[in-house]
Amino acid sequence: MKNVLIYLSAVLFFVFSTTEIYSCTSAIITGKLTPDGRPLLWKHRDTGEDNNRLEFFKGDKHNFIGLVNSPDEGGVVWIGTNSAGFSIMNTASYNLKDDDVKEMDQEGVFMFKALSVCSSLEEFEEFINNYPRPMRVEANFGVIDSKGGAAYYEVNNHSFVKLDVNDPKIAPLGYLVYTNFSYTGRFNEGMGYIRYMNANTILSRKSSYGDITPHWIFNSLSRSFYHSLLDIDLSEKSLDSGWFIDMDFIPRRSSTASVIVQGVKNGESPDLTTMWTILGYPPTGVAVPAWVSAGGVLPSIAVKSDNTNNAYACDMALELKYRIFPVERGSGKRYFKFNLIYNRDKTGYMQQLSSVDQYIFRLFKEPIERWRREGIDKKELQLLYRDLDDSVIGAYSGIY
Repeated sequence: MKNVLIYLSAVLFFVFSTTEIYSCTSAIITGKLTPDGRPLLWKHRDTGEDNNRLEFFKGDKHNFIGLVNSPDEGGVVWIGTNSAGFSIMNTASYNLKDDDVKEMDQEGVFMFKALSVCSSLEEFEEFINNYPRPMRVEANFGVIDSKGGAAYYEVNNHSFVKLDVNDPKIAPLGYLVYTNFSYTGRFNEGMGYIRYMNANTILSRKSSYGDITPHWIFNSLSRSFYHSLLDIDLSEKSLDSGWFIDMDFIPRRSSTASVIVQGVKNGESPDLTTMWTILGYPPTGVAVPAWVSAGGVLPSIAVKSDNTNNAYACDMALELKYRIFPVERGSGKRYFKFNLIYNRDKTGYMQQLSSVDQYIFRLFKEPIERWRREGIDKKELQLLYRDLDDSVIGAYSGIY
């Protein structure tokens, strides 16, 4: 069995490794499947830029917070939420483009502009219709708003198709998963089919319980080493050497962040739309919450530091990731030491960081419920962020 797994992994590696390295996994989960009835917008980001951070922006109509590449100088966001409760993310698609336009990959610019002016799905559709052609995008944009709207938009240079996640004919289980192909695009083209099955299998098993939370998504999807084609879960295997091939798991070497926007119920104030973010490599990262309505008050470990554009939380997660992927020459980058992430002795990085991750969710549980009734208390939030910062710094110091 061990030899079979190695053989299949090698085949997958050679077939897909040159095309799938920078791709994302995502889902929209409607309030039908969450314990509090609030929708969830999830993006697990894969890209060539390791360093990500959070940033607050003042838009034309709405302020917003977003995930950005640390070296970027502004005008680009890869997932975000604004003061109207409008939230957007994307996954690259590779089966929608139907022209020969060469200058592409403007999805981050597109989303930055949308967050600045849109407050609802209807306004987003108007935004797309009025956007200059060619739009220079080929992507699946996931969107939720404060009115209960939840949809994916498959968009290319000239047109779009909307898939309403609230429509039981489109999403009978109450959610949709997207990777790097579009449902209405060219059949059997695109990428990310195995990752799609990984996420869809895990979510379908959980969907009947109606208790999906941000914490569960991070632990069960962003940090999952389940492989649907090989029918294995590395966390249930004893790997004698610790080594395995980094191929078609949701978290991969190219994974740089995982973000969940927890929306509000229809009729609630959008002020408590919450954006949970893991920076760096999700198995070695920690989730932190942020709110646009806090007016730029963000965890200091998640924004650029005084000395660099990088965030402390991202730097620490990446330092551990580089230990997990220590081989640089040749094809060595495709192999990782899983036993540094997870092992029977419970000394893996993911296992050691789980306690601070749980602590942060507990720390904010009661204040979030109270703020939903009374509004965010910025002074209290600043104190909570100090506690969060100290806890995360202490957790990483304990590992180093």
